[in-house]
Amino acid sequence: MIICPTFVFLHLHKSGGTFVNHMMMTCIPKATRVGYHLPYSEIPEAFQALPVLGTVRNPWSYYVSWFHFQQGQAKPNPLFRVSSQDGSLDFSATIRNLATLGDDNARIDRLKDAFPDTFVSHGLNLTKACIETIRGSGRGFYTFLYDRLYAGAQAPKILQMETLRRDLPANLPGLRGPERMLVRDFLQSVPDLNTSEHRPYRDYYDADLRDLVARMDAPVIDAHGYAY
Repeated sequence: MIICPTFVFLHLHKSGGTFVNHMMMTCIPKATRVGYHLPYSEIPEAFQALPVLGTVRNPWSYYVSWFHFQQGQAKPNPLFRVSSQDGSLDFSATIRNLATLGDDNARIDRLKDAFPDTFVSHGLNLTKACIETIRGSGRGFYTFLYDRLYAGAQAPKILQMETLRRDLPANLPGLRGPERMLVRDFLQSVPDLNTSEHRPYRDYYDADLRDLVARMDAPVIDAHGYAY
């Protein structure tokens, strides 16, 4: 979460947020980082009336990026270890487990044992109470993250990661001329951040997994016009 004088940015996991965070901390005077991956409900009361800016990503692409990023870590996070059976499952089986996590009480219980009681300053930053809310929800994991982050925000402006460099300049309320010039230069010169190496996301899906994500993450897919 970045609090700026004229708006608040909420950071949705692996959806371009690291790039936006860096841009705001570099280009916007008085931008302040408050926690990490914190939801709207954690905005300090003094700033809750500010407009909310966020990002979103094609869910099929999200799962590919998440899997390959975690697979490349020396110590993958508990979510990956639980979903992949400690790295023994392939992409398809792991994402099937992740997308349907809300229906698997045993996996949720394992995650509750692994997750902290309070927010921390790294990783997904989900607490035991956070992950409990996915139980029986019928939501895909990415939709769960999206709903958790933006719940309660009034008309948040949510930009698609796929067109972020194009859309950001027109959606940063209250910036002055010098700040807008810094933002423009940043967007033109700084490469994407926190990326993972993988092929185009369609290469990883069979028809069954494609359709499973379409069902489980339909709220995000429909709200933002995504398609496979």
